[in-house]
Amino acid sequence: MMSFNQLIAIALGYVAFLFVVAFAAERRAARGQGGWLRLPIVYTLSLSIYCTAWTFYGAVGYAARSGLEFVTIYLGPTLVVVGWWWILRRLVRIGRMQRITSIADLISSRFGKSTTLGVIVTVMAIIAATPYIALQLQSVTQSFQVFARAGGQDWGEVELNRAGIWIAIGLCFFTVLFGTRNLDANERHHGVVIAIAVEAVVKLVALLAVGIFVVWGLSDGAVAMLAEIEASPISDWTQSGSRWAALIFLSAAAFLCLPRMFQVLVVENADERHLQTASWAFPLYLLLMSLFVIPIAVVGLRIMPVGANPDLFVLTLPLSQGQQGLATLSFLGGFSSATSMVIVATIALSTMVSNHIVLPLWMRAGTPPGAVMSGDVRQVVVLARRLSIGGVLALGYLYFRLSGGGSALAAIGLVSFSGVVQVLPAMLGGIFWRGATRTGAILGLTSGFAVWVWCLFLPSFGTDAILSASVLAHGPFGLNWLRPEALFGIAGVDPVLHGLLWSMLLNTGLFFAGSVLSFPKPIERLQGAQFVNVFDHSASGPAWTRSAATAEDLLIMSQRILGAGQAQAVFARAASRQGKSDTLPDVTPAFVAALERELAGSVGAATAHAMIAQLTQGTSVTVDDLIALADETAQILEYSNQLQVKSAEQERTARALRDANAKLMQLSVQKDAFLSQISHELRTPMTSIRSFSDILQMGDINPQDTARMAGIINAEALRLTRLLDDLLDLSVLENGQVTLHMQCGTLQELLDRAIGAAGLAPGALQIDRSKAAPRLWLETDLDRLSQVFINLITNAAKYCSAPSPALQIVSHMIDGRHVVDFIDNGRGIAAADRAVIFEKFSRLGDSSRAGGAGLGLAISKEIMIRLGGDVAYVAQASGTCFRVTMPDHASNPVKEGIAAVSS
Repeated sequence: MMSFNQLIAIALGYVAFLFVVAFAAERRAARGQGGWLRLPIVYTLSLSIYCTAWTFYGAVGYAARSGLEFVTIYLGPTLVVVGWWWILRRLVRIGRMQRITSIADLISSRFGKSTTLGVIVTVMAIIAATPYIALQLQSVTQSFQVFARAGGQDWGEVELNRAGIWIAIGLCFFTVLFGTRNLDANERHHGVVIAIAVEAVVKLVALLAVGIFVVWGLSDGAVAMLAEIEASPISDWTQSGSRWAALIFLSAAAFLCLPRMFQVLVVENADERHLQTASWAFPLYLLLMSLFVIPIAVVGLRIMPVGANPDLFVLTLPLSQGQQGLATLSFLGGFSSATSMVIVATIALSTMVSNHIVLPLWMRAGTPPGAVMSGDVRQVVVLARRLSIGGVLALGYLYFRLSGGGSALAAIGLVSFSGVVQVLPAMLGGIFWRGATRTGAILGLTSGFAVWVWCLFLPSFGTDAILSASVLAHGPFGLNWLRPEALFGIAGVDPVLHGLLWSMLLNTGLFFAGSVLSFPKPIERLQGAQFVNVFDHSASGPAWTRSAATAEDLLIMSQRILGAGQAQAVFARAASRQGKSDTLPDVTPAFVAALERELAGSVGAATAHAMIAQLTQGTSVTVDDLIALADETAQILEYSNQLQVKSAEQERTARALRDANAKLMQLSVQKDAFLSQISHELRTPMTSIRSFSDILQMGDINPQDTARMAGIINAEALRLTRLLDDLLDLSVLENGQVTLHMQCGTLQELLDRAIGAAGLAPGALQIDRSKAAPRLWLETDLDRLSQVFINLITNAAKYCSAPSPALQIVSHMIDGRHVVDFIDNGRGIAAADRAVIFEKFSRLGDSSRAGGAGLGLAISKEIMIRLGGDVAYVAQASGTCFRVTMPDHASNPVKEGIAAVSS
């Protein structure tokens, strides 16, 4: 049985081995012999820091508790590197062109090199990463506890806390040694990267070894293992589709936004072509890492006692079977998973702290030009990063202590993921949308992060740790709609999905609204163009600087940041490109812009921009002073453009109002004529009815006169009824209260019926229907459609001005729809009258000749709309043409075996 002290010795020996590997890599890179360090396989293996202790230990526990849901954590990154590699390529290209050092630097640089945004993203990243670092400390301390108890030692809370402190100190020492030894302008850490690649191999081999032992050592091979999985509750599919989709999105977004992933994906990338290898090799790595998760979980639930922690099955299963060597290898795999994540995460976070918090504060504390000309900036940055590494690890340990270290690893990981993805809207919006602004980014980031802190981060400490049970159950001050797990009254939702939904919804919404409602400054527009169109630009455009500073001033400042040797080399190369024999170049806008990008690789874009501006302008460190004149001019031009746009809009509006007013005037005249006509139409039959009724009441009338007068009364009553029917019909159609009676029939039968019902006098209208498809099948309300045809036929008879009125009925197809044209040989309708012919107050031509109230076309229009078709006037060289677009149910030819129905 291996003693606990032996395990400690093995762990220290493993760490020493990593020291040697990292140190050798740094030495070879310094000598220019590190070509193998830039191999695609090394880059791909460095991406394995995504697989932390959560995926090494926690994936098995996740599977034991939630079945196949653990797969979502692997599917998200796979979708990104396979399907979204063009996003990664854009980020890598932007990182190289803009000398980006971190995700905070990316957001800051995109939105006008804003120090404020850099601070916001840095603070967000630290808080969001704190639970994840605590997760790594928890996993390593728990693995030590497993071995200690197996050796007979009783490890309680005191021992766990003591182990957590020493692990944090050891990680801090390693990270400081290899993460801040040099302030490389490219921010690449060759020693750390190769150490991570070695750890990637170790944890993969360890997990595969445990899996092979479980399948072929504790089970009877792959077939038996599959049968055991099938019989296990883990195989039951009880997952929610919405939760799966949300978790896949969460893991994909975290893969892009985690500071450590941005560090290896973008900052450490030496060649864009490495992404091509990673697009297949990294998913393969994830597949191998997840291959034996389910078998280990199933066998662990079968063999281990009830209540055993499934997060540690990878360790406890080999130990329970006396496999000390395999358990030790598994321990080293978990140790590698945790330490690699912590090392890269703290490097990334310390870079953000030094560049976006410490340096801006240090510069403001000095007095110009002392803030630039005195003090060693390089040493300030290195010291800030070393202290930041210790501070970040201290925060992780504090979270570990406050949370009790008892939560499932997967739960802690999801909380951390949900916090870090709040950067996603600003990141994607910044690299794809030129209209995104600093205001929108600030609003989105702060709102989304605030919701995450309230809904997920604070509750993750546990009840009564920070939030009391009363607040969790009833909300602050009894406001139920502010409960952390039921925000705005939405209860019954999974806490992670609830927090993710509300935070991302507010984040994205305010980012978009803020960007639309605010106007970007010129430097924001310049950076936006360079980020969005990064593949169209090989380098940044000329900087807006004046040559107030000399080359010597800029060299002194650069030496403070880059070191004397590297700074002098940069200036010598610039002078050589200008064709100068000495080592100092001319201070041109192009040189200042190139120098700013070089410095940005060490201290961040915002700080480099501010320091260059301070020297070249000799003023206080503000971006506003640098671009005041350009900003003012741009705003004046923009205001002028807005005035021109508004003037054009007002002109269009005035023209539209004039047209509408003319139409209203025409309709008003027609309305007056209509009311007069209606009054006349109502008064005439009523007068006739009343007059003849009075005569009939007088009596003494012979039977012939009585019959004649009764006939007149009946005819006038029918005329009055038709008028009232038309008015009522139009009202019903306009209000949508009409009931359609679907029938079937052919166009030929419907035209026969309409022509017969039109009651045309012999010779009044010659109708040619030879071009109307006789077998066109109709399935609609034939009574209503017949009413439209009757109106068009009678209108042709009434209004056609030709000596021998003729009407041609033609059916054909337009854009896949059957249409029927009614074309007469008259003079047509004047252009001024075409816009109002379908209005219910419209009557054209000779009113006395019309013999109606002018409602026919208005009724026909409403009928066709209700039937799903249309009727419209079609301008022609001669004659009047009304086109009826048939309902969608029209087809050709007649269906076999179906009898036509007409009524």
